[in-house]
Amino acid sequence: MDKFNIPSNNKKRIVIAGMGFAGLKLARKLIKSNYQVVILDPRNFHQFQPLFYQVATAGLEPSSISFPVRKLFQNKKNIHYRCTALERVYPERKAIVTEFGELSYDILVLAMGAYTNFFGNKELEENGLSMKTTAEAIFLRNRILQSFEKAMFENDPVVKEKLLSIAIVGGGPTGVELAGAIAEMRNHILPKDYPEIDFSLMNVMLFESSERLLSSMSPKASEKAYRFLKKLGVDVHLKTRIKGYDKENVLLPDNSTYKTDNLIWAAGIQGREVEGLNENVVGKGRRLIVDRHNKVSGYEDIYAIGDLAYMETKLYADGHPQVAQVAIQQANNLSKLLKKGKAKPFGYKDKGSMATIGRNMAVVDLPWWHFSGFFAWVVWLFIHLMAIVGVKNRLFIFINWASNYFSRDQSLRVLIKPFSK
Repeated sequence: MDKFNIPSNNKKRIVIAGMGFAGLKLARKLIKSNYQVVILDPRNFHQFQPLFYQVATAGLEPSSISFPVRKLFQNKKNIHYRCTALERVYPERKAIVTEFGELSYDILVLAMGAYTNFFGNKELEENGLSMKTTAEAIFLRNRILQSFEKAMFENDPVVKEKLLSIAIVGGGPTGVELAGAIAEMRNHILPKDYPEIDFSLMNVMLFESSERLLSSMSPKASEKAYRFLKKLGVDVHLKTRIKGYDKENVLLPDNSTYKTDNLIWAAGIQGREVEGLNENVVGKGRRLIVDRHNKVSGYEDIYAIGDLAYMETKLYADGHPQVAQVAIQQANNLSKLLKKGKAKPFGYKDKGSMATIGRNMAVVDLPWWHFSGFFAWVVWLFIHLMAIVGVKNRLFIFINWASNYFSRDQSLRVLIKPFSK
């Protein structure tokens, strides 16, 4: 037996690389299949990405939006999880390589998702903060809180303003929700924690290169989100592209600058590279070109689902949106193909989209209805709560949300990091 310690049997082996929404859904659908399923992921937990911003703003504990992979598949004899990342594929001999060696497969499913796209700007990549993992969300929370603590020792108003101010780049759901959450902290929570600081110096800035926020949603939702953010005191800059950032100054194309010690990049993502595959299978956004059954172009036994898959259809000529519902629906469709040998060509059913901006402020787009405000906020809470893996996690999140709502005071503003002796 090799280092993976996976028992040999006469079952075909499916290797699933990645435990995001797509990989998790597919693995759960294959629990009762006649396959041996091997899951690979360097993190031993599934992370609920839509709520990363609440971890970063001290609204939720990281454990509330994370669920251990091994607990999910306890006593499932055909499921085997290994804590490692896929490094390379050898399609000619149907094998993949990880840090622990080589593992063979009969069918390979690539579901590693996407990571932050800085569009080739090395300065922004080196100096900006991203939020694509639980660890990055925790780091961001620490970074923001540490800036406030440093501001306590600063008397120069210019330097203090730079420490307190936060710039967010990207007006999609992540950027809008993060800007709203930070603005609410500034308006209601931070002045109680730091009574010596004048928080009128703290600027929350949101930069978006297109003409409107939430460009994937309806114009009505975009306009409402803009009004909600302005109400919270967010400085929104539309049609504004960021040229650079040197850890202190946000530089715009007209060479004007905005001072901040913290720039959070939420402006784009790109597919994770998979070594060993032909370069001609890589499409827009570094995503893998797949057919209507999510089979990677030119390969018989390799599939890609979720954010990593680039599938052109009549309705989605530039590929599907990189959201959880696409990933889940693709996993469902692929599971039917793998279990039954046939499935309908994939067709995405858009169930709607939503974003929350702050307390009692959210926007919801359904195929037949667009609404906003308190009811939209309640719908957003319910949908996200039900999507969380684990009853205990749902309970903890509900308790946190209820407490935060009635007290207007997140209780998780703690710096957790190693300190030098």
